[in-house]
Amino acid sequence: MKLGKIVGTVVSTRKDEKLEGLKLYLVRDLGLDLQEKDTFVVAADAMGAGIDEVVLYAQGSSARMTKATDKRPCDAVVMAIVDILEVGGETKFLKNPGQGQG
Repeated sequence: MKLGKIVGTVVSTRKDEKLEGLKLYLVRDLGLDLQEKDTFVVAADAMGAGIDEVVLYAQGSSARMTKATDKRPCDAVVMAIVDILEVGGETKFLKNPGQGQG
């Protein structure tokens, strides 16, 4: 799994029928400091994620192991929406700061 941020959408009206119904996102890779890297992937969304969300995504054959992407020609899939990211005991990201960590 890799850490990323959804930065855009991909719309394709003509595509393989096995891709019908899948939302496609541009996911920019993130470092542990949450700084965006230059690298990105186009990933199918299996979680109902949205723009600007921090997510975990999988690539390769693992991308075809979610319920939404099973037996579909996908090489990357958003498979989790991050709520909290801690590095070395320090909270680097908190999706809903008002809710705390409990």
